[in-house]
Amino acid sequence: MNDLPPAAFELAITVRPEDIDELGHVNNVVYLAWVQEVAKGHWFAVLSPEEIGDLVWVAVRHELDYKKAAFEGDELVGRTWIGEVSAVTCERHVEIRRKGTGELLLKCRSIWAAVNRTTGRPRRIDQERMERFRVGSK
Repeated sequence: MNDLPPAAFELAITVRPEDIDELGHVNNVVYLAWVQEVAKGHWFAVLSPEEIGDLVWVAVRHELDYKKAAFEGDELVGRTWIGEVSAVTCERHVEIRRKGTGELLLKCRSIWAAVNRTTGRPRRIDQERMERFRVGSK
C-alpha cells in the first residue's frame, strides 16, 4: 500500500448483500461499478461544480485484474490516482484493497475521454486543472 502516489484518493466501500453473486462473492460487474464510484468521488473531491462546468468523462477502456474475492460485510478501500494525461484522454488507476490488511483484490487501469456535456463531442483537457489531481488539493 505504500507504493501509491501521494495524491491517491480513497473511498470506503462496504460489501452489501446485493453485491454478491451465485458463487457467494462480489460479482465482477460490481467491481467495475466501484471503479467508477471511486473515480467520480476523486473528481468531485478536487473540483467544484463550477470548475467542472460542462465537462464529463466517458470511459473508453477498462483493464481489470481480479486478484482475490470479497464477501458480504467486507470493509474495503478504493484508491485512485491519475496517470498520463493527453489532449483529450486521462489515464486513471484504481485499486480495491481489503481494509486493515491492505490485501489487493482488484487492479484497474482505465482511459477516460473528456466530453462536452452539451454537444457530446470530445473536448480538450485543461492541463493546469488536471495537475490539481496530482497534488490532491482543492
